[in-house]
Amino acid sequence: MASPNTYGELGLSIIGLGAQYPPYLLKPSEVNKLATKYYPDSPAMQKVLDINKYTGIDTRSSIGTSDHPLVNKEDAPSIAELHKTFISDGVPLAIEASKKAIAEAGIDISEITHIVSTTCTDSANPGFDHFVAKGLGISNKVEKALLHGVGCAGGLTILRTAANLALGHSMRRKPARILCVALEVSTTMVRSELNSINELQETRIGPCLFSDCASALILTNGIGRPTFEPIYELLGWEHQILPDTEGDLGFDVDPVGWKVVLTPRVPKLTTDVLKPSFHDLLESVPDLPAGYREAPDFDWAIHPGGLTILTGAERVMGILPEHMRASYDTYMNHGNSSSATIFSVMNRLRSKDMDAVAPEGRARDYVVGCAFGPGIAVEMCLLKRNMGRLGLHTPPETDSEASISEAGEDIDWASIDPKESIPGTPGSDIRDERKLSLSDAMFISEAIANAELD
Repeated sequence: MASPNTYGELGLSIIGLGAQYPPYLLKPSEVNKLATKYYPDSPAMQKVLDINKYTGIDTRSSIGTSDHPLVNKEDAPSIAELHKTFISDGVPLAIEASKKAIAEAGIDISEITHIVSTTCTDSANPGFDHFVAKGLGISNKVEKALLHGVGCAGGLTILRTAANLALGHSMRRKPARILCVALEVSTTMVRSELNSINELQETRIGPCLFSDCASALILTNGIGRPTFEPIYELLGWEHQILPDTEGDLGFDVDPVGWKVVLTPRVPKLTTDVLKPSFHDLLESVPDLPAGYREAPDFDWAIHPGGLTILTGAERVMGILPEHMRASYDTYMNHGNSSSATIFSVMNRLRSKDMDAVAPEGRARDYVVGCAFGPGIAVEMCLLKRNMGRLGLHTPPETDSEASISEAGEDIDWASIDPKESIPGTPGSDIRDERKLSLSDAMFISEAIANAELD
């Protein structure tokens, strides 16, 4: 057990983590099946289906298959229908992820003081967090906050918000045990995106890339009853909005579901801000050991928005795929589940098999977390990992975790399967591989990167 005030200067630590993926796995052919069943052939549709062949996605985690009744009506499902499925199929995932985090934290439900949640794939009043709290049996007096408008940055945004709430409780000398929950159900919006492709002749690859997931963590301020040792200490964070970029990345509401807004500028905008954000983060945490000064000195938990985000980070920051091994692993096995992805990456990073492929065979004590969202918002945090906490919920992969998928938010991001084309990528020697020649890899990458975003 840890005594209070042992978690660093802020006294903030993550003591429980959990991720829950749904049971179904979507192959690329699932998108083709719906496209050919409900839409006429057209240049834009053919372009998207051609790109779908080269995303590198083997399967995406989903609450259903292409045979699900919701996506097999004559018309695309309405927001009301999407909401009903979000509650019936998504909320149980969030409850299960929360139970995992609470169990690992070793706390009682009655000790939870706040719930901070996020989603970008549903909107209702009360929000989904109300039903998660009800499903967990949490008291009606627990303070709740549900954040919207933060998209893929949502996971780190609710962590930052929870940290500030916890510090407020620390100033009042009160204990804080905060449940952070992210839930996304994206795959049900496939018909909405296919509608736009057909009607507007736009190149939209969201239906080929996004997946479903719930994830959760418990953040504590270290005051009150001693808890288990931390998984990660939260040492600091940075947040900023890139000026005049609100039109580059978004998720706009529509009568038949939300629609992704992406421009080709996004990969460059996000990678260019990495180095200055990292330097600002280090300046805010001045007492790091001497061996932690440059980007390769740290492990990296980056939201895997797409391949060019990860490879761009390698290029700009001078790090290896192995530094981001959990991001690549999540990216290949589950895809982009928007806000819920980053906690899943953090959970995966502390597993033994991830440690086995760390750079130079050495997992780092300090981890940089990073995610990007609409705005464009940049979220970055610094974590200190407790090597003694490998996790209660990192068993061998389940059926829903044993797939290889690649996910992204932009045609620039949707390149080729990294384990086929990037030497040394974590996982490249673990599963059966379909080898691409270097010339094939370069051709596919260039072709997708040059595809127009209408």
